Amino acid sequence: MKIWIGCLLIVLSGCATQHSQREALSDFPRLGDEFIASYSIQHPLESVALGWHQFDGLFPRLDRAALAGETHRLDQFYSAIDRISDSALNPEQRSDRQLLLASLRTELWKYKAQQAPYRNPMFYAGAIDVSIYLKRDFAPLADRVRFITRVLRHSSEVFNAARQNLRSTLAKPFVETAIEVAEGTASFIEKDIAAEAAKVTDPIVREEFTAVSRLAIAEHRGFARWLQQERLPTATASYSLGRSGFQEMLRGERIDLSPEQVLSVGMREMAAEQARMRVAAQVIDPSKTPAEVYGLISLEHPTAKELIPTVRNTLEKAREFVVQHHLLTMPSEIRARVEETLPPFRSTSTASMDTPGPFETHATEAYYYVTPVESDWTPKQAEEWLRSFNVYTLEVINIHEAYPGHYLQFGVLNKTPLSKPAKILSSYAFAEGWAHYCEQMLLEEGYGGANVPSQSTQEDRVRAAKYQVAQSSEALLRICRLCVSVRMHCQGMTVDQATRFIMENCYYEEKAAHPEAMRGSFDPGYCFYTLGKLQLLKLRRDWRAQEGAAFSLQRFHDELLRHGAPQIRTLRELMLKDPKTWPEIL
Repeated sequence: MKIWIGCLLIVLSGCATQHSQREALSDFPRLGDEFIASYSIQHPLESVALGWHQFDGLFPRLDRAALAGETHRLDQFYSAIDRISDSALNPEQRSDRQLLLASLRTELWKYKAQQAPYRNPMFYAGAIDVSIYLKRDFAPLADRVRFITRVLRHSSEVFNAARQNLRSTLAKPFVETAIEVAEGTASFIEKDIAAEAAKVTDPIVREEFTAVSRLAIAEHRGFARWLQQERLPTATASYSLGRSGFQEMLRGERIDLSPEQVLSVGMREMAAEQARMRVAAQVIDPSKTPAEVYGLISLEHPTAKELIPTVRNTLEKAREFVVQHHLLTMPSEIRARVEETLPPFRSTSTASMDTPGPFETHATEAYYYVTPVESDWTPKQAEEWLRSFNVYTLEVINIHEAYPGHYLQFGVLNKTPLSKPAKILSSYAFAEGWAHYCEQMLLEEGYGGANVPSQSTQEDRVRAAKYQVAQSSEALLRICRLCVSVRMHCQGMTVDQATRFIMENCYYEEKAAHPEAMRGSFDPGYCFYTLGKLQLLKLRRDWRAQEGAAFSLQRFHDELLRHGAPQIRTLRELMLKDPKTWPEIL
């Protein structure tokens, strides 16, 4: 999913010293604006995605000196913001301050604990992501192809920096994934972008793109080949952050739990969710285990050719349910467009939502991407992939990605008047926790026939149970992510062990389970799906107690989303009146 997370942060080297304490207290919005201005300069591709097209065609430096300067600036800005007292700020400014601090912690964690530019070749393999110019028509095609050409010119700089910056020994999952991403990007440029560029009538624009793209394709494939020959043979299984690095990641989300406590929460939730799945499975077929029942349900899937059309045909069902049950105020009548996941991202994504940036005024389409069966897969691999898109799970994914999940969440954010930091920065736990919470919440409210009355037919009860089994499977996957995240980074679990853990505990086939385990090696934050959902459920309980008879789900959801997407502890401080209830205890 495209979200504006803390990895976008950057500040001007002098901004931390340009303000005295008194000036910062009296003009906090101006300090935030300076931060945003400097961020935009240093991250032009992300700025274009946000809707700021003065940065079209620009690209940042990634050499070691530039990375060191960026880390220094982040430290400087963190120190300046940290010195400001919450007591001198209004509620909105206090929220922005907490959002900035938490996001800065996350970014500094990536540079210092994760050491992404030095340990992870994926940092470079996917750096030249020009897809924003292809999928959004904010300018004439000829102009967008010019911008693409300008960005592609930096390919040699990017991969020269990669060869200089990356350590001699890297983690094998990082190298293998980076090879896939680099090859996928080369193919994307060669096929998809070239096909669009061929439509341009200006021969000079076409010829310039052709010449530059050939070099860019060669650079991407050369980097993949270099990784294959120079880094893969010496790669190791050592990818873990360690306990202190994992703890720092949690602090970036304002979560004051130890890794051991997080794992305990995960195992507790695992047992509870497996029990819920077991009850639903008994309704479907009492002679079979939950895993066997899920296997039967998985057989009810669309064909490879039918996958994308089936998603399109079922998407409106979730939206209508949200409207009819008054679960959330709709921000817009515009629908998300269902498309195939673009080639560079197919190795790391099953389904995802890409919403327009909050400042985009021309190309405001939102894309719901679904990864199709690849032409080079074996029949067994294709069948395993399609089983993960069985008709019940597919509708749960629709809820997560679109209605009322990511699409509506960021639709509300784009429509709500907020400060620039609140528009741009986003909590991982809140964004993914919200979408995952929505899956459970909609079934609780009766989606798919859940909670059907006792006089319903057996057919109705079985159908409802199938949706519950599917949703429980999705929940179990997220709980598995939490558990393997802790174990991979704090307890030495391998990718193969994580794959088996996922297969055994959420009943995935190996074809779908292995990428999930691989993701855990480079994205330990995917534990926040479950942690975020649990935090939101706790906040809902506390807000219900506070509001009493005035409580409704629509009021709760509207109030929750109108603050942007800050860390959930910050939302507790904004929404709960009694400070004693602010600390979050799962």
